[in-house]
Amino acid sequence: MDVSVETRDGVIILKLGGRIVGLAGGELREVIEEQLKDAPESPKFLFDFADVSRMDSSGLGTLIGLHVSVARKNGRIGVINVSNNINNLLVIGRLITIFEHFDSEDEAIADLQA
Repeated sequence: MDVSVETRDGVIILKLGGRIVGLAGGELREVIEEQLKDAPESPKFLFDFADVSRMDSSGLGTLIGLHVSVARKNGRIGVINVSNNINNLLVIGRLITIFEHFDSEDEAIADLQA
């Protein structure tokens, strides 16, 4: 699994790649926790799944944990480039209505920072 992190207009963008399975879910959790501790009061995250080939329940668990942490801080989470596999997991984890879906990074940044 690969993760690149950048911040654009106050939104923390995590561009994910590869397979988020098994131990990779824990690695992703560590990256997210690092970003959360430096995040402002109402953190805004955007996950780009364009280069993710597969994700399993460990990755889903990491996203659920993120949702709980961000909700406590009145933050928001957006997703872009969600494949059918990832979308199905979000439905199973009941995150499909919690995460905000956007068509592009520019659209997500504009909406999340509003």
